[in-house]
Amino acid sequence: MPEGDTVWRTADRLHRALRGGTVTVSDLRFPEVATVDVQGSVTTEVVSVGKHLLHRLDCGRTIHSHLRMEGQWRLERPADAARWLRRADLRAAVGTTDWIALGLRLGQLDVLPTAREHEVVGHLGPDVLGPTWDAAEATRRLSASDAPIGAALLDQTLLAGVGTLWAAESLFLERLGPWTPADQLDPKAVADLVTRIHRLMDHARKVGVQSSTGSRRRGDEVHVHARSGLPCRRCGGPVRVSAIGPAGRERSMFYCPTCQGGRAPHDDGHAQRPLGASRSGRRVRTGP
Repeated sequence: MPEGDTVWRTADRLHRALRGGTVTVSDLRFPEVATVDVQGSVTTEVVSVGKHLLHRLDCGRTIHSHLRMEGQWRLERPADAARWLRRADLRAAVGTTDWIALGLRLGQLDVLPTAREHEVVGHLGPDVLGPTWDAAEATRRLSASDAPIGAALLDQTLLAGVGTLWAAESLFLERLGPWTPADQLDPKAVADLVTRIHRLMDHARKVGVQSSTGSRRRGDEVHVHARSGLPCRRCGGPVRVSAIGPAGRERSMFYCPTCQGGRAPHDDGHAQRPLGASRSGRRVRTGP
């Protein structure tokens, strides 16, 4: 699932392409909004809130979307958009005479009055990359949770925009075990963790590269994420992966047992391969 910095950059691209333009293409392919037509409206802005996208129009409506695991928005010139409009995985097309925004494999799509946006984003915690970012409130919410800190970071009602990559990388850098209950951590440790997350995501938002190591070289960008079975860049021991989160909503959490206080509760210590590795040990593609 795209992380908050990726969604922010998507919103920024859509905003710069569509702002001030009159909508001439309106094709929404979710059953609930298939009859909605916003042609003639003018885009006032496109913004992100955590992992959500809000496309605001001067008619008082907002097109709300969520990418989920595989969704994306791309921009094409009208002359090049025809082949995309025929795709079976196209879920939305909203454009002007200059640009057409194409929503592929979107996980959620709604159209609602702009005044009621709180119905789709009001439940979120402080947005790491939002204009009103509140580190103290994020720290307070996390510190009050009895969930493992790794799971708490992924709870969008506590902190909006963090996914498994930034959760794993920030916990590694702060030497915190992902399965430590958040409310058992020193509040200062939680505050330092929140600061680290904001710094990493803000930098990624600006440069367009998700790197916690400082390197942009392919394969060297992260410390632990997707590196199960490979040596820890700090201690040399094996990086491991285990599920974290409530039943039915578990996520993969990568970590170093040596640097982060031991193995996960359900980690049996068996040998592991890097994410996406085949049985032969060679890397394979894990997505489009």
